Amino acid sequence: MSYTDQYAFRPTGSTIAAVAAILQSVTELLSCNPYVVVIALDFTKAFDTVRHSTLLHKMASMDIPDEVYNWLVDFYAGRSHSTRFNGISSEQLDISASIIQGSAIGAAAYVVNAADLTTVTASNLIFKYADDTYVVIPASNVSSRAAELDHVEKLISGQNVTI
Repeated sequence: MSYTDQYAFRPTGSTIAAVAAILQSVTELLSCNPYVVVIALDFTKAFDTVRHSTLLHKMASMDIPDEVYNWLVDFYAGRSHSTRFNGISSEQLDISASIIQGSAIGAAAYVVNAADLTTVTASNLIFKYADDTYVVIPASNVSSRAAELDHVEKLISGQNVTI
């Protein structure tokens, strides 16, 4: 997994850093290409739709202490939700997807979840800022657009996220 293309939730990351990196890359690509395609993707409700099982599977492959992994499993286990409106409460339903925003691990968990989203074509670029993703394709690779979007859709649909 690579975290170098994620500009959110990092000590040196920011919106400005992400925009600067995208502009720098586009400028460099324009020096040897007549045009560059930038595909901007916003994953609607990305934090709400990450499956706990998918996230924990990815975390299991990381080099983290067993105690930390077991704590994460416990943190995501047994969560439920009920809605109360006009004095009437719904039944409690289990929550098997979502990264708890505002929690100490919410942002880091999303970064781990999105880390395996990469480009299909090596010379295409990808930039991520939280749930926004930008795929940068030089004119020389313009025929790879469909493959790139198919790849993103395949990865994201496996995580139950709407593009």
